[in-house]
Amino acid sequence: MLRALSRRGRELSRHRERCAALLPWRGAVDDLRRRRLLVDDEPLDVARADARERLRSDAFFFARDRARGLHAAAGVVDRARVDPTPPPSTRRARRSVHDDRRASSSSSTEDDAKTRAPSPSSASSSIPAPEAEHTWVDRALPPALAPYAKLARIDRPVGVYLLMWPCFWSIAVAAAPGAAPDPTLLALFGAGSVLLRGAGCTINDMWDKDIDKLVARTRNRPIASGAVSPAAATAFLGAQLGAGLAVLLQLNDFSKLLGASSLALVATYPLMKRITNWPQAFLGLTFNWGALLGYAAVHGTLDPYVTLPLYLSAASWTLLYDTIYAHQDKDDDARVGVKSTALHFGDDTKKYLAGLGALSTAGLLTSGAAAGLGAPFYLGVSAAAAHLAWQVRDVDLDDRDDCARKFKSNGTYGGLVFAAIVAGKLAGAG
Repeated sequence: MLRALSRRGRELSRHRERCAALLPWRGAVDDLRRRRLLVDDEPLDVARADARERLRSDAFFFARDRARGLHAAAGVVDRARVDPTPPPSTRRARRSVHDDRRASSSSSTEDDAKTRAPSPSSASSSIPAPEAEHTWVDRALPPALAPYAKLARIDRPVGVYLLMWPCFWSIAVAAAPGAAPDPTLLALFGAGSVLLRGAGCTINDMWDKDIDKLVARTRNRPIASGAVSPAAATAFLGAQLGAGLAVLLQLNDFSKLLGASSLALVATYPLMKRITNWPQAFLGLTFNWGALLGYAAVHGTLDPYVTLPLYLSAASWTLLYDTIYAHQDKDDDARVGVKSTALHFGDDTKKYLAGLGALSTAGLLTSGAAAGLGAPFYLGVSAAAAHLAWQVRDVDLDDRDDCARKFKSNGTYGGLVFAAIVAGKLAGAG
């Protein structure tokens, strides 16, 4: 009997410790109830008993990250053993309980709930889905290779287009009057864009693996999630750089030196978000090196009157679209101490974006005039400028989904500029 009483006493003691550890979660649970992400009448002891399942839901993951200092609750839930992606069965079960309880309430309560329920856009904006969960590479590649494809962002090709277009612009503007751009150079630079964009993403994820774990959108990236080890990522980086070098060696000697000089920018870019409010500007200088390299590949030299305005135009464009991109993560960036132009510009972001769009357009016009491009070029640049104006005017900087859509639309902008340069070159008199 004494042993039974002693065992009961130990159980009560452990119960009190668990309840004490749970107290920091009360604010997060209350916040979820206010936002209608938990059922109103769900008691706190249910949240304690089901804490592991709640941590598996995106909603509770987000609320936990928002509440500073909640890591004291690690004694209740073994976070290292919890998959941050909730299983569909858990979501369906919770949705079913929620619907049943709402159906049993009065019509006035239902109307009030509808008034307070977040819209789909706001819900998606407040609780972002992590990247690279299930994409086409999971279906197309063996499980051992899929994480490396995701590390190189093969499943997110917009970055390849954004790196490729300035190269194509430069090759096109360097073509002879009345001639189309060299298709062999276009193919080489297209392949190089895939390889070097993948290498850049690998370097970025190696630098940011600890930060990515703390950001809702990036916590599932291959290195941050443990799907690819740092050693394996280093080997993969070497393979990508080796393949990129093979492409570079196909170019003339001046282009080889110019291309190799960009590696210092590629390697140091991930540091910029730790030391300056303008990492997107540094990205613009890094990402658009092809605006110089493409011209050099054609002529073996640079014409500064043509290439420098083109390079600065592309850099301004990158600063514009990457600021929009950075608004997806501005809350998490502020929490973990990452710097960005999205945070630096704040409420004045659209004013800066408008200025950057104007600067980018002015650079294109200056470069085209120096290259002697014909009238179709100016018509095409007008269409591209209208596209930038649409982005700046319509983007909702507080909606992650809309920021992502506007960011991806810049692939269209790059295509408009390329078509404008080719048409202007074909029509130009030299």
